[in-house]
Amino acid sequence: MRPVIGGWSLRRRVITLLTVVGFLLIGLAGAEAAMAARNRTQIDAVLNETGPLRVQSQELLNALLDQETAIRGYAVSGDQDDLSPYREGLAQEQSVIASMRKLLDDYPGISQELRTVEERVTQWRRSVAEPVIVTTEQSGTSAGQALVTESARQQFDEVRSAVNDLQEEVLTAREQTAANVRTSSNVLVVLLIVAALVVVIAGTVLLLSLDRMVVRPLTGLANQVREVAEGDYQHRIATVGPPEFIQLGEDVDAMRQKIAADLAEVRAARERIEWVNSQLQKQAEELTRSNRDLEQFAYVASHDLQEPLRKVASFCQLLQRRYAGQLDERADQYIAFAVDGAQRMQRLINDLLAFSRIGRLTTGFVEVDLNKVMGDVAGQTEAARQYADAELTWAELPTISGEEPLLTNLLANLVSNSIKFRRPDVPSKVHVSARLVGAEWEITCQDNGIGIEPEFADKIFVIFQRLHSKDAYPGTGIGLAIVKKIVEYHGGRVWVDTDVPEGTAIRFTLPALPEDVAAAAAADPAVEPTDGDATPSTEAPAELIEQADGPDQPDRADRTLESGRTGDMKETVG
Repeated sequence: MRPVIGGWSLRRRVITLLTVVGFLLIGLAGAEAAMAARNRTQIDAVLNETGPLRVQSQELLNALLDQETAIRGYAVSGDQDDLSPYREGLAQEQSVIASMRKLLDDYPGISQELRTVEERVTQWRRSVAEPVIVTTEQSGTSAGQALVTESARQQFDEVRSAVNDLQEEVLTAREQTAANVRTSSNVLVVLLIVAALVVVIAGTVLLLSLDRMVVRPLTGLANQVREVAEGDYQHRIATVGPPEFIQLGEDVDAMRQKIAADLAEVRAARERIEWVNSQLQKQAEELTRSNRDLEQFAYVASHDLQEPLRKVASFCQLLQRRYAGQLDERADQYIAFAVDGAQRMQRLINDLLAFSRIGRLTTGFVEVDLNKVMGDVAGQTEAARQYADAELTWAELPTISGEEPLLTNLLANLVSNSIKFRRPDVPSKVHVSARLVGAEWEITCQDNGIGIEPEFADKIFVIFQRLHSKDAYPGTGIGLAIVKKIVEYHGGRVWVDTDVPEGTAIRFTLPALPEDVAAAAAADPAVEPTDGDATPSTEAPAELIEQADGPDQPDRADRTLESGRTGDMKETVG
C-alpha cells in the first residue's frame, strides 16, 4: 500500500526555485547589459570625441598663432617666404575645423563656440591679415607695418579668447562625460553585486533544501539497502521524503523481492558460467599450444624436407645433363618437368621456412635507417633491374625502430614484385617514399606496372595466393604474405591503394620514433606533415644518380659496366 504524501514534489520545488532565480538573473542581466552599453558609449565619447576635440582645439590655436606671427614677420620683411607659415596655418586651420565638426553632433555648446571662433578669425583675417598682405605687396613694408596697430592686436586677442572659451567648453564636456562614465560604472558594479547576492542566496536555499529533501532521505534509503546487501533479504525497505523518493523506495523493495526470488537461479547460473569459463580457458590454452605446434611443424617440415628434396633435384639435374638427347623427346620432357617441380618445391619450402622464422628468430629492435636499407635493396635487385630496364628511386626515408634484416626483406620483396609485374614494352619505374601521419610513418612503394584490381586487393597478402599462372609470372605466391607478417611484427599494417591512376601502390605503416613525432609537432602543430608521395625532383645531385646506358646495348646482364653504371636503369636517391 503506497502512503499518500501531501505537498509539492521535488521536481516542482526545484523548478519553482530555479524559475524565480532565473527571472531575477535575466532582469539583472538585461539591466547590466544596458548599463554596460551605456558605459561603453560614454567611454567611447571620452576616448574618441572629447579627447580628440581637446587636442584639436590646441592645434587650432597653434595654427592661428602661426598665421598671426607670419603676418607680423611679412609686414617687417616683405619677403614672400615669411608668408609660408600663414598659408600652412590657414590650411591646418581648415583641416582641424573640418575634423572637429565631425565630432560635434552631440555637443551643441562646443559647436557654438567653434562658430564664434570662426567668425572672429574671419573678421581678423578680413580686417588685419589680408590688408597687411596687400598693402605690403603694393606700398612696401613701412605701409604694412603701419597697419599692425594696437587695434589689430586686440582683434587677435579676441580670437585667442574665443579659442580659450572653446577649450573650456571642450574640457567641461569631457569632465561631464567622465563623470557619467564613473556613475554608470558604479551602477554596473552594484548590479553585479546584486546578481552575486541572488546567486549566493539561491545556492544556499537550494543546498539546504537538497540536504533536507534529498541527502537525508537518500542516506536512510542507502542504510536500508546496505542491510539487504549484507544478506538480510527479508528486510522491508521504506523511506520518507518527496513523492519521488517514496516511489524509489518501493521500487528498490520490489527489486529486493525479485532478487530474493531469483537468488537460487543466479547461483545456478553462476556455477554454469564458471564451468563454461573453465572450458573456454582450456580451449584457449589448447589453441595456443596447437598454433605453436603448427608453427614448429611448419619450421621442422620445411627444414627437414630440404635434404631429400635437394637429393631429388640434384639427381634429376644429373639425369638431365647426362642423358639429354640420348632418350626420346618425351623422356627429356618428363625429366624437365621433374627438375622444374623439384626446383619450385625448393623455392616453396625456402619461402615457407622464411615465413615461419619471422618473429621466431629475433635480434631485437634497433634504430634502422631506411635509406641505408634501400641501398642494400638496390644492390640485391640490381640484376633484376638491369634485365627489366627498371628505374628505382626513393625519397628521403626515416629512421625507425625495427630489425634491419626483416625490413630489408620487406622492401626487397616489394621492389621485386614491382619489377616482376611490369607492363610489356614499358620501362619499369619503382618509387619508395614516406610521410609522417600522426605517430606512424606511412611508407609507399609505387610502380607503373600492370596494377591490381580492387576485388583482389586483400587476397594478394594470403600465403600461396596467386593471381596469375606460374608460366606468366614466376614465384611462389608467398612474398606479400611475408611482407604482411613483417609489417605486423613491427606493429604496423599494410594495404593496397586502389585509387592510384596507374600501376600499383602498396602502403604500409611503421611506428615513428618519439623524437620524430615531437619534432613534427613542434615545427607546425596545425599543419599535417608533408606528403612524401610527391614525385621526386629529377634534378638530383650528380653523385646520387647512376644513369643507364642506352636501350640498344646488347646483352645487358652480362656486359661489363662502366664506372657509375648499373645497366639500363637509374638508381636515384633524393
